[in-house]
Amino acid sequence: MLRDNQTLPETDDLAKSPRRKSQAITIETVARAAGVSAMTVSNVLNNSKPVREATRDAVMQAVRELNYTPNLAAKALAGADTTRIGLLLSRDDFAFISSVLGGAVEATSSLGAQLMTRRLARQLHHDVFAAVQDLVASGANALVLPGHYAGILQEELRNGLIDVPVVAAAPGDGLDGIWSIRIDDEAAAHDMTASLVALGHTRIGFLRAEQKHLVHTTRYAGYARALKEAGLALDPSLVVTSPLSFDSAISAAAEFLDRPDRPTAIFASNDDTASAIVAMAHKRGLRVPDDLSVAGFDDSPLALRMWPRLSSVRQPVTEIARKATELAITLARRSGEAPPFRTDIMDHQVVMRESTATPAEQRICT
Repeated sequence: MLRDNQTLPETDDLAKSPRRKSQAITIETVARAAGVSAMTVSNVLNNSKPVREATRDAVMQAVRELNYTPNLAAKALAGADTTRIGLLLSRDDFAFISSVLGGAVEATSSLGAQLMTRRLARQLHHDVFAAVQDLVASGANALVLPGHYAGILQEELRNGLIDVPVVAAAPGDGLDGIWSIRIDDEAAAHDMTASLVALGHTRIGFLRAEQKHLVHTTRYAGYARALKEAGLALDPSLVVTSPLSFDSAISAAAEFLDRPDRPTAIFASNDDTASAIVAMAHKRGLRVPDDLSVAGFDDSPLALRMWPRLSSVRQPVTEIARKATELAITLARRSGEAPPFRTDIMDHQVVMRESTATPAEQRICT
């Protein structure tokens, strides 16, 4: 478990060091930094020949550190086709989506690809599949599906109904036969719940995502496992299901807080819904964390901008989206047989801030 003043740099490590201007950086500069030949760098960026994974990682790290952008004009003159990556975005869960977009833009800019986006007002299966078909028809060579979109389209993906490679970014659980980059959501939810238990909370509410999200199952499972390990009974009435948006979570927050035996802590499935709980608590005249502890998930920029600052599970969404987009570009540019499907699991962190504390009754007793 990490405390805010110990572990939360406000910027990435790369951002702390001076970044050179891409105009002064050549492919030879990248090659020297990665310890490979310029031809190897070209093979990695264009996926023209097979390259060992360690070599690819070294080249991509040099590309990021040097802020290298390929000369798109030169590539066009040489007859190279533009690689187009399609990205679906939601109108809800703004903190998560803004982080996804940042990672995707970074990857496409670094690798000379074009990013195409579609923003959905509704999360219905028909709308999601129609948006994917539109992206493919518009020239997308590969797709990045953040959050629950890959889960919604599992049947289409398994049956080969989408004609381009698809990479899932933070889908919330493993997906057979789909490339994905994610954290272990079940373990992350367990760790946050265990942290609230360690503070002394025994009545912990859980704001659960809707069933269409894979995290509906995984994050709930982590919450339930942590309670069981602590010897605490799971009270189903302390679990409220809600869409993962601020506006939708207001009614869920009221359901928690209007109880005569309200919980002493509430763990929400994302930061947007956690912020709705904090807002509703303030409206009810409750003090956070004196009267109620609140924790979220994602550790988005919102967690640092609200007051009190939000305890949250840090999911490196920007990094996940960047890696997912890089993989999508690699798959789009591949020649020959596609590599085997894989899932990359990234680390999560529990970050405790001012929105959580020991329950009031325990502070009075001590």
